[in-house]
Amino acid sequence: MTNKNNAVSEFNEYRAKMNEKILNADNLVLKRLFNLDTQTYSEGALNVKTKEMLGLVASLVLRCDDCVKYHLEKCHQQNTTTEELFEILAVANIVGGTIVIPHTRRAVEFWESLHS
Repeated sequence: MTNKNNAVSEFNEYRAKMNEKILNADNLVLKRLFNLDTQTYSEGALNVKTKEMLGLVASLVLRCDDCVKYHLEKCHQQNTTTEELFEILAVANIVGGTIVIPHTRRAVEFWESLHS
C-alpha cells in the first residue's frame, strides 16, 4: 500500500473508531445529531452527489480538514470528476477567501490519494 492509500485508510479507520466510541457513549443528543447528518445527505429534492458537493464547499469555507476529507471521499464515490472538483474548489475559495487556499492544497492531495 502506498503512502497515498495509507492517508485514506488511516483517515477512515480513525473516523470509524472514534465514531464508535462516541455512539457507544449512548448520548441521545449526539445520536440524534449523527442521524440528522446522515439524513441530510440522503437522496431528496437534491441528489446525493449535489449534497456532497455542497457539503464539500461548506467544509472548505469552514476550514474543517476532517470534513473536507469525508466529503471528498463521498464525492469520489458519487463519481465526481476532477474537473467538477476544481469548480467546487473555485466556489469555496471565492466564498471563503484566500484563507481557504491551504485547505484546497490538502484537498487536492487527498483527492489524489483517492485516485491512487
